[in-house]
Amino acid sequence: MQEHPLVWLAPAIALLFLFRLYPLIEVVRMSFTNISLIQPAYEYVGFNSYIAVITSTAFRTMARTTAIFVGASVIAQLTLGMILALAINYGVKKHIYGSVSIRIAVLSAWVIPGIVIGILWKIMLIETNYGLVNYILVQLGFNVVSFFSDPQMALFSTIMANTWRGTAFSMIMLYAGLQQVPQQLYHAAKVDGAGPIARFRHVTLPQIKPVVFINIVLITIYTVNTFDMIMSLTGGGPGRATEVLSLFMYFLGFEQFQLGRAAAVAVIMLGVNVVMTLVYVRYLLSEEEI
Repeated sequence: MQEHPLVWLAPAIALLFLFRLYPLIEVVRMSFTNISLIQPAYEYVGFNSYIAVITSTAFRTMARTTAIFVGASVIAQLTLGMILALAINYGVKKHIYGSVSIRIAVLSAWVIPGIVIGILWKIMLIETNYGLVNYILVQLGFNVVSFFSDPQMALFSTIMANTWRGTAFSMIMLYAGLQQVPQQLYHAAKVDGAGPIARFRHVTLPQIKPVVFINIVLITIYTVNTFDMIMSLTGGGPGRATEVLSLFMYFLGFEQFQLGRAAAVAVIMLGVNVVMTLVYVRYLLSEEEI
């Protein structure tokens, strides 16, 4: 007698409900309460937690920091990923020695856990001449740079670390897209007298446009959700200079003990991710229709 498929799917469904769906439902429920870690009793307050979070000065500062962090990181990852993908694609076609080594070196940054990346960059950017980067700068005749004490430099350092971490993913996506570009188009463009820049603009970009768009959506989602790397690198400081959405939620819940407001921030993050996912799915469906 053949067993029903649900018998085999039941354990996976149960695990998904227990560790994914139930916590999600609980967070949404908690966002409509004033629950606190230090006060057992709570009551439902509607959208008061959302209003309190959105109208707070800290939220506006954090939203600005998050926008700068996400925007700069996405642009940098996309640009560097494109440059590396083009360079590796050219090296593979021309059988240049070292192409495989470069791919391995870039991919190594992607597989390292975020908290480890934060610690590594924190060690490299130590604000004395004993730090690797500052040692090199001092040897070149520059002064020691305050990578973590200065608010603007702290945010810049966080963007650099996140770019180093995420460039590998962009490189993989774009390199895969470049493999699908017909070589006949490049040959035809060369016959027409198009140079490298013109071939990239009129041949490469139009052909890999879907991959570029998907890449932008995915790295935006990943960057918005960044927590571990920033936590170990700057802890959101100095002040609130590097406090992004995920850290704002963490501090509300586990330093100010306002679980209701922290849950509201979590739902806002969920909303951002859902919007980006819908854009991603809608674009894929439109591409398939074409």
